[in-house]
Amino acid sequence: MRIGVLGGTFDPPHVGHLTIADQARAQLGLDRIWFTPVGQPPHKTGSTSAEDRVAMTRLAIADNPAFELCLVDVERPPPHYTVHLFEALLARHPEHTFVFIIGADALIDLPRWQQPRRILEMVKIAVAHRPRYRPDLEALEAVLPGIGADLVWVDTPLTDLASNDLQRRARMGLPLRYTVTREVAEYIRARQLYEAPTGG
Repeated sequence: MRIGVLGGTFDPPHVGHLTIADQARAQLGLDRIWFTPVGQPPHKTGSTSAEDRVAMTRLAIADNPAFELCLVDVERPPPHYTVHLFEALLARHPEHTFVFIIGADALIDLPRWQQPRRILEMVKIAVAHRPRYRPDLEALEAVLPGIGADLVWVDTPLTDLASNDLQRRARMGLPLRYTVTREVAEYIRARQLYEAPTGG
């Protein structure tokens, strides 16, 4: 099968993630999309546990039979780099072809990732357009020769949602309706995620 892999902290997963995944599935003829929460991203710190992020992701994708939760990253020891994720996936599932789904903002940062050339050897990369981000393909090609042949572009509605902004809105008590699914919003509220710590 052709599997699209959408990774991230999913802190929280929002409708932008779901839209990109569904558009990639339809446009690239993918059989499944595997949502793959990262265990502990090396470039981010935060208080939201992997358990909470996994639970929110499971709730977010529950109504789409083409979406599946993949726990390879959270179940393996750190460090959690993308290159190691795909090495693990290919070792476990040599029968599948994997397409790595990222936003244009992540493509810009790709040369600074751990072993980007190795990632390109293992998978094709599907890039979703993001507002305000215009990758310099010539600059990318200079750093990672041949990258252009490994990229496919996904035509997605331009949504400017970011998880850290949703965390801020939750902290301020602003509604998350229409930015995350109802089930995720209820989970955030019930678990009191992202609330500002109280002094004392």
